Amino acid sequence: MRKLTRADIRGPALYEGFRADLRQRVIALKRVRRVSIGPLVSIVFENRATMIFQIEEMCRAENLREDAQIQAEIDIYNRILPDDGQLGATLLIEITDAARMTAILDELVGLHAHLWLLVGGEHIQADFDPEQYSADKLAAVQYLKLRLSPSARAALCTPGTPLVVAIDHPRYQHQTALEEATRQSLAEDLA
Repeated sequence: MRKLTRADIRGPALYEGFRADLRQRVIALKRVRRVSIGPLVSIVFENRATMIFQIEEMCRAENLREDAQIQAEIDIYNRILPDDGQLGATLLIEITDAARMTAILDELVGLHAHLWLLVGGEHIQADFDPEQYSADKLAAVQYLKLRLSPSARAALCTPGTPLVVAIDHPRYQHQTALEEATRQSLAEDLA
């Protein structure tokens, strides 16, 4: 996937004029690309459109107007975008009870070794960003990539191929079949 450049980001002054339209389009896109895995975990498969929206929103919220500031945000989000032959996603541990947050996150330590995409008969383990977890800690937001073999890429691009996202953590075991619309959207990322 082609990385973002400064030319892709309009910045706060120009963004306001098309914010409502972009927001509506990205919400619709994320609806197809967001997958719940059990009651606590969801992932959003990211692409250029979702990252452009994130960067524009960050620049707007933080009033970043200088090219160097905007480029710094682009650099951060480009690390999340997948490289060729990969899918990239943001994993969210959705805990609404603040009092239980630490305990739940502690129970899920090690999650980075237990998330899989099953496609075309292959089990692809997710590669999590190592800066976001440790042997005894887990953040509620994680970034991950899935490196697809050529045969997995071909299977993902074939209409009707079943895809499953699975977590086999000792304390959290759930799986979800992805809808055909999600498979098609992910296949477009690989084109």
